[in-house]
Amino acid sequence: MTVISIDDKAATVTVSDEKGSRVLPLASPEAFSLVSRAWLRAGWDVKYVYGFSWLGRPVIQLPEDMIRIQEVIHALRPDVVLETGVAHGGSLVFYASVMKVMGVGRVVGVDIEIRPHNRRAIEEHPLKPLITLIEGSSVAPATVAAVKAQIKPGERVLVILDSNHTKAHVLAELDAYAPLVSVGSYAVACDGIMAQVAGGPRTKPEWATDNPTEAAKEFAATHPEFRLEEPPFPFNEGLVTERVTYWPGAFLKRVR
Repeated sequence: MTVISIDDKAATVTVSDEKGSRVLPLASPEAFSLVSRAWLRAGWDVKYVYGFSWLGRPVIQLPEDMIRIQEVIHALRPDVVLETGVAHGGSLVFYASVMKVMGVGRVVGVDIEIRPHNRRAIEEHPLKPLITLIEGSSVAPATVAAVKAQIKPGERVLVILDSNHTKAHVLAELDAYAPLVSVGSYAVACDGIMAQVAGGPRTKPEWATDNPTEAAKEFAATHPEFRLEEPPFPFNEGLVTERVTYWPGAFLKRVR
């Protein structure tokens, strides 16, 4: 258990945890990390990420994660971004907008149920020519085959897994879609924040171990062609070197 107290006048953070009690400068990476972790938990409790949209579609993501994945997309310039989990379509529109600006690539979105009003809004969106929707369980053989049919030989693929977040389901998605990931690209297992917020509103106790981060760890341990590796910051003149994220331990990089 970690307890922190912020003194904004003195610009210090007092922390008590397994290391003991100590006072940190507020302007330190460790203090920033501790305060950010508390902020992430508070944000989960008040549903902070449910208040954003991108080009007219709700995007239920932490804004920092969107900026960071944009950095990855820009660096990789993939031909295809495959995302499981469509919801309102905001993430698909976000990825499509980045690819539109770059002048390369398209997006494939998979969901077990694409509700009619969401499908209609996505299909009427100006970026729809860059978006293909596939409805069905992301791990069903027919769905996997439909996804593979969208990818041409030699295309560079980035996979983002954001549907059912149980460890078993994410592992099944990794088994299905990781082979599509190009060398140097990633499979991204989103929302490992579940382990950090277990015990909070809308959570289950088993989230402490039943989450995408654990799936990514297990997959990396049994697939030497992948390793857990955070993408580098393309620009950083600050002291912070770790992401503030809902996606801890998410990035599985294909290395061979």
